[in-house]
Amino acid sequence: MGAPKSGSGKTTVVCALLQLLRQRGMKTTAFKNGPDYIDPMFHAQVLGVPSYNLDLFLFGGEAGGIRTARQLIARHTGNTALAVIEGAMGYYDGIAATSEASTYALAGAVSAPAVLVVDGKGAALSLAAQIKGLAEFRTDSHITGFIVNNVSRSVYDYFKDIWKRETGLIPLGYIPVMEDCRLSSRHLGLITADEIKNLRQIMNKLAAQAEQSIDVEGILRLARSAPELSYDPVVIPSGTPVRIAVAKDKAFCFYYEDALDLLTQMGAEIIPFSPLTDARLPLCDGIYLGGGYPELYAQELQQNTSMRENIRKAIQQGMPCLGECGGFMYLLEQFRQDQQTRNWAGAIKGTCAMTSGLIRFGYVTLVARQNTLLCRAGESIRAHEFHYSDSTHNGSAFTAHKALGKRSWPCIYAQGNLLAGYPHIHLWGNPKWAWNFLEACRQYKTGVRQCKSRRTP
Repeated sequence: MGAPKSGSGKTTVVCALLQLLRQRGMKTTAFKNGPDYIDPMFHAQVLGVPSYNLDLFLFGGEAGGIRTARQLIARHTGNTALAVIEGAMGYYDGIAATSEASTYALAGAVSAPAVLVVDGKGAALSLAAQIKGLAEFRTDSHITGFIVNNVSRSVYDYFKDIWKRETGLIPLGYIPVMEDCRLSSRHLGLITADEIKNLRQIMNKLAAQAEQSIDVEGILRLARSAPELSYDPVVIPSGTPVRIAVAKDKAFCFYYEDALDLLTQMGAEIIPFSPLTDARLPLCDGIYLGGGYPELYAQELQQNTSMRENIRKAIQQGMPCLGECGGFMYLLEQFRQDQQTRNWAGAIKGTCAMTSGLIRFGYVTLVARQNTLLCRAGESIRAHEFHYSDSTHNGSAFTAHKALGKRSWPCIYAQGNLLAGYPHIHLWGNPKWAWNFLEACRQYKTGVRQCKSRRTP
């Protein structure tokens, strides 16, 4: 499902549809186009199973990105009745002034029929012009139908046939204004699903409305018209099992499910832990600290002294550690906000602080300037940055090149067993990097065993 622009109601409509399908007992898989971490959390809360990101840029672009997207869709939908993909931004909006990595590009890559979610508030016949314009902007738009958001039943019933006649597309229902079902936002997008205490009540209300006003059977007919996916699969190797401690709590919750799944396929056992509430790391051979909102829990992170010290000592003793954005921030010595300073893990010298706006935003290509935990000098992977904080020690192990732009800057701290920085990567963008991380964890595990063996009388 796509839209003319952000804020049209895609997430609301998708969640309403997912909840309704779940109540009907129909097994559904949800996906999100683009690098957004938060919308998939809502999908997962509704369905009770993970939602997955599809990002043609992060997957490598062109043929490689298409192959990966098709492989992941096939992997996750083998025994489901329907796959629902939520688009990003406006339907044709991709990198800079192009449609690269857009919802339109993804629809073409996976041959999926597209349904527009359009905001009908304050519009009548002009809505048909908008819908038709989007559908005909490209001859291969894949747009086949539309759902109108923020209109009453009487308005929809009056204009439905007019909109259909003028656009040649299928009207698939509407959602009225539902003030008590609005999802709040903060600086990185919507607040996370876990923070909404009445989320289940909201989703039930949305599903009840969708039952009355969304043409689910029409959507299912469109889905059944999609052709079978064909692709040349990427063969994933598997090695000796290792345990990877993954920070998962309110402060650290930004992960691509398929990246974690890739580690699992390669032999990793994912062990969740909480830097907020756990006293120490679980028994593990490596650490993965993802992004999230550590700034909202700065005091609690500081107060958990045992965890901070445990992580720092584990890294100092050679345990491999990967940190992204919020995880990178936590690995620094201090966090400063509102004239207060909080002590954090201290595995990397330096401080970080929130700023008044976005520091670096958008897609980049990372090129290694030195050998690191994940790769050798000269190797590259695509990434995404989106953060309102900055640090005094962002690192210089990589150069970030702005996608389709001329800007570049040094980034990411990398030394020995530690790699951490602001960019978010998707390990499916270069599975070799995931393998290298796990190989480092295996070597660490072997070294620890040998050390213990030598100490045994």
